[in-house]
Amino acid sequence: MAEKRKWSKNVTEHSDALDLKQGVFKLKDPQRIAASLKQSAEHSERRKSDPYRSAMSMLTFYINRAGDHLPAAQHKRLEQAKDALRELYDRPPRAHAGEKKKSASGKPKARSEPRSAGKRSTAPSAASSATRRGTREKRSS
Repeated sequence: MAEKRKWSKNVTEHSDALDLKQGVFKLKDPQRIAASLKQSAEHSERRKSDPYRSAMSMLTFYINRAGDHLPAAQHKRLEQAKDALRELYDRPPRAHAGEKKKSASGKPKARSEPRSAGKRSTAPSAASSATRRGTREKRSS
């Protein structure tokens, strides 16, 4: 029987991926993971985009490749490593699930206009629903 091939292994070996230190994603400290990725990205001759994008891509690639097999504690640590990487490159922090996006001043963004101003609701009104029901009732008679 032929050996089963994994696309992710092929990407890692033959793409313009970074040359990472072995075991970097197994480190316990998110700061050390981020620092190692930054160093690899900045010294790599194989990358096509800027070092920040390359490092973040490799981290995201690893998280996505592991999928449900990644233990919750390690997933949390790798997400923290993303935040640390953003910090190392002076990028704004990413809003996590459930958090509101913040403006550059650190305050939640204000709406530019009220929700009802100039925007139509996608929900049908009570009157139009009643009209449609009446139309259906007449057709079925």
